[in-house]
Amino acid sequence: MIRGFYIGRFQPYHDGHHSVVERIAEEVDELVVGIGSADQSHTSSDPFTAGERIMMITKSLVDLDLVTYPVPIEDLNRNSVWVSHVKSMSPDFDVAYSNNPLVVQLFEEAGVEVRGSKMFNREVLEGTEVRERMIAGDDWASLVPDPVVEVVEETGGIQRIQRIARSDSNG
Repeated sequence: MIRGFYIGRFQPYHDGHHSVVERIAEEVDELVVGIGSADQSHTSSDPFTAGERIMMITKSLVDLDLVTYPVPIEDLNRNSVWVSHVKSMSPDFDVAYSNNPLVVQLFEEAGVEVRGSKMFNREVLEGTEVRERMIAGDDWASLVPDPVVEVVEETGGIQRIQRIARSDSNG
């Protein structure tokens, strides 16, 4: 049995993330989904809470033939002990998936196998683009799985990010 680890901020979880998880699912039996910056919310760059992101991910992955464990990982801001922090917050895993150079470096220094994950349509499918469309009132829903749309609507996410963006730009 192979258990993988994939970390992201998932602000929000979008089709690019989903594509990566689908590819990882071909290589592992179980996947720990690390929800990075779990302590951050209610800002233009991190509008959703860890709980809301857990809902987005759990509902989006329900149809995959893959056991998943969404785990909130709070920011530590001490890179030398970050991998230990991640390991203390999550089930054991055999391989980590990341394209982030710092994350790759930290895992490799800790002796964890790291595999890159091919990104899907990165020019459009990235969190900043989704959030900017939310703020502008443009089509963002086509960039995320349907369950994410439901969670954003349920939590008033559009109103929140639009209001926060106004206050962020005024201050």
